[in-house]
Amino acid sequence: MMAPYTSRLRKNRIDWLLLGAMAGLALLGALCIMSAVNAVSLSNPVVRTHLIALPLGFAVFFAAWSFNYQIFDEQWKPLYGFILALLIGVLLFGTYQRGSKSWFVLPFFSMQPAEICRVLTILVAAAFLDRQGRRIRDMRTLVLLGVLIAPIFGLIMLQPDFSSIVITFPALLVLLYCAGVNIFYLALVFAFAAVAGFFTIAWTYLYLHPALLDYAVLDAFYKLASKPLYLAGFSVAVAVAGYAAWWFFKQLRIFLPSFYFVLATLVVLAGFFAGVFVDHQMKPYQRKRVEAFLAPQSDPQGASYNVLQAQIAMGSGGILGKGLFSGTQSQLGFVPEKHTDFILAVVGEELGLWGTLLVLGLYLLILWRVAVVAYLASDRYGYLVCSGIFGMFLTYMLINFGMLIGLFPVAGIPLPFISYGGSNLVSSMLALGVVQSVYARRITSG
Repeated sequence: MMAPYTSRLRKNRIDWLLLGAMAGLALLGALCIMSAVNAVSLSNPVVRTHLIALPLGFAVFFAAWSFNYQIFDEQWKPLYGFILALLIGVLLFGTYQRGSKSWFVLPFFSMQPAEICRVLTILVAAAFLDRQGRRIRDMRTLVLLGVLIAPIFGLIMLQPDFSSIVITFPALLVLLYCAGVNIFYLALVFAFAAVAGFFTIAWTYLYLHPALLDYAVLDAFYKLASKPLYLAGFSVAVAVAGYAAWWFFKQLRIFLPSFYFVLATLVVLAGFFAGVFVDHQMKPYQRKRVEAFLAPQSDPQGASYNVLQAQIAMGSGGILGKGLFSGTQSQLGFVPEKHTDFILAVVGEELGLWGTLLVLGLYLLILWRVAVVAYLASDRYGYLVCSGIFGMFLTYMLINFGMLIGLFPVAGIPLPFISYGGSNLVSSMLALGVVQSVYARRITSG
């Protein structure tokens, strides 16, 4: 049931710090995008699209703020159906861009459904977990959530749009942790992702270093993704290893439930086959990004060019920067994707270290306010929604800043409010609008 909207509700119905941080980032982002494409005229399609998305995003933000967020808790099943319909629709009627069938091209703008679906998935997952009560610590809850989320991730992978998975998965992990899921089971989910990532990265590393394939073991490992016989043999080997580990502990009189060993075996196998699937689904340009991350100096004019030029641009800005519309690396076109993936390079070159710290500070302010709203929420659903949105923006921030300094591979993930991308801008404002709705309906004892 919806919580009553009583007279005990605080008079201040909007978190001005959160709104101010969002508006500040959006204004700064608009200026940086104009500078990146060296245009302030509406005749430029990038500027025109962004300036259309900006007021639309604010309209969505205020609409979500005025709307009672608890309706999503009650209507989560139709919302889930809407997510699936959008993702199936884009596979049937969408348009290919950058090798992915991820876009609806409409008369006046394009829309990427996965961006909106990311926020809606958090709302659906929070509603599901909100209903579990004491069963939240049972393995059954995690399995059922996995069954719920798997079709969404599967449809996104078919596009393929790996960047959406990269953002949504950590957000769901944060949501699960805050919901009170058993830490052991949560560690299994994390281990699954780690195993899948390990195989994908390891195979790419061996591809970059073919001399290592002279070793029979490494050569057999490299062929796991392409040889059915090797796949079957590896699966049997993992099962035998799981049984051997259980027997070994038993001989040492360390009696652990066999259930743990079965789970560990299944996690390794599931992660392995997920890695195989990802390896087969990766487009050439996506594989190049992983290669550039593993060996940035191996191909400075090819796969590593974007990252190296972005780092040069950011370093050349110094403390105070060269000024808006005055960055040589970005204005002369040395930094590719400067208004999307590498917008932070433009910020660093033209606004300097202080401008970069300003962007970081505003993001940290948003994260702090979302965490405060989660604490003030009047019900568990509001708390869970804010937790998932917190995880989403934290992942955005860590990946974008980490990507620029070489901690993460280039993933084609925008920096919300700063990077160009109408769908991402609108969905990000939708997320913070829902947070504002939770804040507006917080109940106090006074």
